[in-house]
Amino acid sequence: MSQPTAHAARPDLRADCGSCFGLCCVALPFSRSSDFPVNKSAGSPCGNLLDDFRCGIHERLRDKGYNGCTVFDCFGAGQKVSQVTFKGVGWREEPGSARAMYEVFPVVRHLQELLKYVAQALDLAAARPVHRELRRAYDRIDALTRDTADVLLAVDVDALRGEVNPLLLRASELARAAVPGRKKDHRGAHLMGARLRGAKLRGASLRGALLIAADLSGADLRDADVIGADMRDTNLRGADLTGALFLTQPQLNAARGDARTKIPPLLERPAHWTA
Repeated sequence: MSQPTAHAARPDLRADCGSCFGLCCVALPFSRSSDFPVNKSAGSPCGNLLDDFRCGIHERLRDKGYNGCTVFDCFGAGQKVSQVTFKGVGWREEPGSARAMYEVFPVVRHLQELLKYVAQALDLAAARPVHRELRRAYDRIDALTRDTADVLLAVDVDALRGEVNPLLLRASELARAAVPGRKKDHRGAHLMGARLRGAKLRGASLRGALLIAADLSGADLRDADVIGADMRDTNLRGADLTGALFLTQPQLNAARGDARTKIPPLLERPAHWTA
């Protein structure tokens, strides 16, 4: 019922590492943990970053202990900051711009993620009653992402999310209303480690639900709203996520699935999932 059209497929909402100055490998910090083998401070280049801004171990990230990198998605913020905000001049060429570039990157990343959600909502035919407001929101946020560094650093991301979220919620309600039967409400639920194997969750609300290490193998998640759901180590083997609302690539990358897991067509089956 929620087939993708042109909005969510826009190339500027997908990471283009070839047009980025390796910003996620420099601007963001990480700590030694199960996700990373070493500590790295914000603004310090990762030791695996090559001179051409490529990752030297991209194909072996999980083998080398960099699981955190495999679940990160900038939603196109990297190339937008590199090529639009700073007009193609990198931090190596212009060291004086490095600090501002690193500070702008996470702001634009949040805005790009919000754009992705709005784009997905615009692809829902059932959400047509709020499409006009969604288009206005999309145009406004997109214009912000193309503004100057000073303007971007002054953006109140939380306030902007607060304005857009009611539209996303309304789009979700309209889309899920077409699902037959009673829909379960697990919004914000703490389901860490929950045994939900084969659960009937079609059209359910799992907005912001804590699903860490939950067993959702074989579950029916068709048309379920999973915006903001924490899917780290969630067992999705054999689950059906066809038409899942606001599902993102990072959520899939953080979960465990297999060849039987059904996912929306615009998303990719993670390479580390089992056959």
